[in-house]
Amino acid sequence: MTTARLSDIAAQAGVSEATVSRVLNGKANVSAATRQTVLAALDVLGYERPTRLRQRSAGLIGLITPELSNPIFPALAQVIEQALSRHGYTPVLCTQTPGGSTEDELVEMLVDRGVAGIVFVSGLHADSTADHDRYARLAGRGVPFVLINGYSEKIDAPFISPDDRAAMWMAVQHLAELGHERIGLAVGQRRYVPVLRKIEGFTAALREVLGHTREEAEELVRHTLFSVEGGHAAAGALLDKGCTAIVCGSDMMALGAIRAVRQRGLSVPQDVSVVGFDDSPLIAFTEPPLTTVRQPVEAMANAAVDALLEEVGGNAVQRGEFMFQPELVMRGSTGGRAR
Repeated sequence: MTTARLSDIAAQAGVSEATVSRVLNGKANVSAATRQTVLAALDVLGYERPTRLRQRSAGLIGLITPELSNPIFPALAQVIEQALSRHGYTPVLCTQTPGGSTEDELVEMLVDRGVAGIVFVSGLHADSTADHDRYARLAGRGVPFVLINGYSEKIDAPFISPDDRAAMWMAVQHLAELGHERIGLAVGQRRYVPVLRKIEGFTAALREVLGHTREEAEELVRHTLFSVEGGHAAAGALLDKGCTAIVCGSDMMALGAIRAVRQRGLSVPQDVSVVGFDDSPLIAFTEPPLTTVRQPVEAMANAAVDALLEEVGGNAVQRGEFMFQPELVMRGSTGGRAR
């Protein structure tokens, strides 16, 4: 380390060159806060930390997510990765893409690399038709894991979920208060646990809030893809059924529903109200800003990391499901029913 560079670091950190020298040489008599300030200055100026001062990784943690085209998944991944990094772990992000590696292949790759644990987001655990024995085999190999979005009583692990039933109740209640009576639901395939729960919450709310029969309520559910195109197709079918409001299983679907409404020469929310689910990043900046049910991403992600690191540390966490409350965020895509 040359004198000139010492002076650069001292200026950046706002300390003396002598203090910088003491930190770099691992000497005592430097407060922890000052030490961190000097190390941060090194990072900002693009200098490598001396080997002995680099933070040792506590290990690798795998994070397996679906494709990142739905912004809720990168949002979850970001909070999980930040939380892992704070605890000294190095996150390894594995994204499933159509035609790419399967969940099982990604798990094999992570286990081969000696990961300390794995976080699964909306994986095969959420698919009620999938073989869940794969998770028992993973546990048998001594790899702790936590599962987000989707619950199965057959899997012995901590689960983190938003309350999908409550989310649909909130949406229906909000729309009913605005005067809507024919409310449709655009949602994914029935085999997924979060979808089944959304349907349960939605149909129960239609029966109890609006007095529909079970059959009438079921008639107002359309299964589709969790995408803009899927929302567009489902909304078209629901508009044909006379719906004046549409609740969607994701924000991406809601954008498709809004497009379908406009293609018919109608407007949102004057003619048709639309509610999303997730409160994805940037969704407040759509036109109109989207009313949606917010997944508590920060709380869920941090709880998943806390549970996993307890397991990694050999402290068994309570098995079963930790349920987190969503929140209705009212914006401009919902309004009073047109008379």
